[in-house]
Amino acid sequence: MRNHLFFFWRRRLPLYHRRFLSHFAHDDLYDPPFSRSPKPHKAKKKEEKRRNIENGAPNINGAPNGPFKSDLPFDFRYSYSESDPSIRPISFRESPKFSPFGPGRLDRKWSGTSAPVRENVDRNRVEEERNRVLGAPLNKEEVAELVERYRHSDCARQINLGKGGVTHNMLDDIHNHWKKAEAVRIKCLGVPTLDMDNVCFHLEDKSGGKIIYRNINVLLLYRGRKYDPKNRPVVPLMLWKPYAPIYPRLVKNVIDGLTYEETKEMRNRGLNSHPLMKLTRNGVYVNVVERVREAFTTEEVVRLDCTHVGKSDCKRIGVKLRDLVPCVPLLFKDEQILLWRGNFNQEQTSDSQTWSHNSVF
Repeated sequence: MRNHLFFFWRRRLPLYHRRFLSHFAHDDLYDPPFSRSPKPHKAKKKEEKRRNIENGAPNINGAPNGPFKSDLPFDFRYSYSESDPSIRPISFRESPKFSPFGPGRLDRKWSGTSAPVRENVDRNRVEEERNRVLGAPLNKEEVAELVERYRHSDCARQINLGKGGVTHNMLDDIHNHWKKAEAVRIKCLGVPTLDMDNVCFHLEDKSGGKIIYRNINVLLLYRGRKYDPKNRPVVPLMLWKPYAPIYPRLVKNVIDGLTYEETKEMRNRGLNSHPLMKLTRNGVYVNVVERVREAFTTEEVVRLDCTHVGKSDCKRIGVKLRDLVPCVPLLFKDEQILLWRGNFNQEQTSDSQTWSHNSVF
C-alpha cells in the first residue's frame, strides 16, 4: 500500500520533485534500476576467415580451398544429351576463360563448351567398376517391387528433366537421392522426349546406374546392389549456366539441291498447308518422329504448329528432327517449323530395292 501511494504522489508532483524522488526509487525491490548488460566480445568475420584459410579449413559454403579433382571418365558439359561435341562453335558469347565451376575450383580447364579430361581413360577399367557396383542383375520380383515403390506420381524421389536434358548438376541430384533410395524416378518433358533413347544412354553412362523401367516419358534409374554413398564419385557443381555459344546458321537462304525459285515455292506451299500436328510447350514429343516419317511417304513438305512453344525450342526441335527423321529444315517463322523430306527417302527406297533384287538372284 505504501509503494502504491508513493508512485501515485510521484506522478502528481512537479518535474524537479520527481527527479529528486527518483534517486530513492531504486532502493525499492520492485523498481530496480535499468542497466545494460555488457555484450560479449565477438571476433571479426574477416579475421576468422583469414585464420581458417591459413589453417586449411573449408570455407563457409563448405567448399574446399583447393581445386576439385574428379575421376569421372568424361568431359564435363552443361548438357550431355542436348549438345553435340562434333559441332564446333564459330564464336562465344562470353570469354572461355570464365569457368562456370568458379575460379580455381576445378583441376580441368574450361574450353568454352566443356571441361575435358586431362588424363587418358581406361574404358575397360571403367566398365569393370560399373559392373561391380551394379552387381548381379535384378530378378522379376525385385524389379516389380522397385517399380511399384517409385513409379507413382507422388513419389518423393523424383527429378524433373526439362529442355536442358541430362545436365551436369543433375548427376549430383541423382547421387543425393541414391543416399536414401535404391532408385530415382525421372520425369522427362520438352525437347529431350523426341529422342528418349539418347536420354537413357546418357543417364546410364554418366551416372553409372541402370534403367529398370521406362514408360513413355517416365524412367526409373537404379543405383546398383553394391552402391556405397560414402564412396560416391565427386561431382563438382556448376555455379551458373554458361551462355550458349554461336553455331553456324541452321537454315540457308537457298537449300542445297534446290534453286532459289524452288526453295521459295516450297516455303510458300508449306506455310499455306495444313499443319501435321500442334506441339505444346514442355509437352511429350515421343511420337513426333514417327508421325513426320509417315507424313513424308505422301507429302514433300510438312508443317508443325509450335505456337507458344518458344523460338529457341522450335530450333532445337528442328535440329533433332533433321538428324532423326532425317529431313531438311526449310524455315522457322512465327513459331512454325517447315521440313522438307529431301532425297533421303528416295535413297533409302533405292537401296532397299537393290538389296531385295540381289537377295532374290
